[in-house]
Amino acid sequence: MEQIKEELTAQLENPTAFTIPVFGGIPVSQSVLVSWILIAIITVVVLVMTRRLKQERPGRAQLVLEYFVDFMNNFCTNNIGRHGRAFAPWLGTVGLFIGLCNLSGLIGLTPPTKNLNVTLSLALTSVVLIYGASFRYNGLKGGLHKFIEPSPIMLPINIMEIGIRPLSLCMRLFGNVMAAFVVMELVKLLVPVVVPVAFSLYFDIFDGLIQTVVFVFLTALFVGESLEEA
Repeated sequence: MEQIKEELTAQLENPTAFTIPVFGGIPVSQSVLVSWILIAIITVVVLVMTRRLKQERPGRAQLVLEYFVDFMNNFCTNNIGRHGRAFAPWLGTVGLFIGLCNLSGLIGLTPPTKNLNVTLSLALTSVVLIYGASFRYNGLKGGLHKFIEPSPIMLPINIMEIGIRPLSLCMRLFGNVMAAFVVMELVKLLVPVVVPVAFSLYFDIFDGLIQTVVFVFLTALFVGESLEEA
């Protein structure tokens, strides 16, 4: 039992991958390195797929890309409203990033989303998007008025939501990914053959994709609430 505990503790750590030799040494953690790798993959794939777009007789890659763009545009319009398409690029990109992070365990990488710093950063960007959109489309007066809707008595609760929303997004994503990672590591330690494959189908694939959808959907829902009547 002690050996299992030690191995599991080692897996839950976020070790330094390498150190950048400037300013006395800047440590780069494993989660940051994997994030950079996934960002590079997304960037390269997008550049390749958009390099030769055609209006007539588009290739399969272009059709897949157009389907994804149409899906995100419709998703954002349905959940945010008439300004929804302006948020499709960001929500689509963050969805791809979180999805790849959650699935990275399938190829032996440590999912960056099991690091609280990564999920907190993603949640904070969502909150900036939510309240930034509110002031952008409602104006300064309209954005401030949102804090006293539907009644001035709601002001304290609406102010608390500025902290509650990122905490909710952060802990939901972090908690589920961390729990799935712990369960999979325990299964691999106790039953290293065959069984982990079945568990991986759920924890690494199904649950990972579900958490991606939940994060993107909640962000779109919060943005839609902030833009009501805008």
